[in-house]
Amino acid sequence: MSEQINNPLHGITLENILIQLHAHYGWEQLADLIRINCFFENPSVSSSLKFLRKTPWARTKVEQLYITMLNDIDSKSS
Repeated sequence: MSEQINNPLHGITLENILIQLHAHYGWEQLADLIRINCFFENPSVSSSLKFLRKTPWARTKVEQLYITMLNDIDSKSS
């Protein structure tokens, strides 16, 4: 449990990550940042969740972008 203290993803669901990324970037910019079809063709949170749950490499990219987004937001507010 102690290793989770500094994990920015701890306690955050993949769905919440997608919702926040979509709110911050929008589908078009997400598709530019991460080149996966679920962001290009008829994008939605539910279709993206289905794909990302089955595709570990894509999920990793989405989680990395989320951490980058949080760091950018944090650095702008400082």
